[in-house]
Amino acid sequence: MKLHPDRPVIADGAIVGNSTFGAYCEVGQGARILNSRFEDYSYCDRLADIANTTVGKFCNIAAMTRIGPTDHPMTTASLHHFLYRSSYYWDDAADDDAFFAARAARRTVIGADTWIGHGAIVKPDVTVGLGAIVAAGAVVTRDVPDWMIVAGCPARPLRRRFPPEIGARMERLAWWDWDHARLRAALPDFRRMTAEAFLDRYE
Repeated sequence: MKLHPDRPVIADGAIVGNSTFGAYCEVGQGARILNSRFEDYSYCDRLADIANTTVGKFCNIAAMTRIGPTDHPMTTASLHHFLYRSSYYWDDAADDDAFFAARAARRTVIGADTWIGHGAIVKPDVTVGLGAIVAAGAVVTRDVPDWMIVAGCPARPLRRRFPPEIGARMERLAWWDWDHARLRAALPDFRRMTAEAFLDRYE
């Protein structure tokens, strides 16, 4: 399979609505992407369900993840979607557009070069920071700091991916903003060097 700079590769059975994609993006089989933006080089694996989310560059989103899951009304007499999908049930009742607008406005943000593990859930209004890792099966209910590894239900910090000084240097280098040719030229060093050695060479 070859990825493209000008269009996403969308696998069979995937559903994409009101969403945009940068260069070299991929959507896995059976995934559902709604009201979202994938920036360059980001992908999701099969059966990912992503709504109302901005996905930064070089994000790695594993299978069966749920990002930005929508909520039901909790202060009304019923939780059921007949309250807002009313046209499904009655010919003379309109859907609740205000409810859908409020739901879509609750954006989830996934920072560049993150890894969202298999089966993880990231709730609405949450930001997963730059270079962070969300462990498989985690349920993320609050913001994740840059370079942090989180796990559990609810997700809690385990440790930093890099020490603070390495994270700060990596952020200044911002390799994720390099052009395609520069990434290709540095590919051997991405593969073989530690993060610190890579920084020493390219800063």
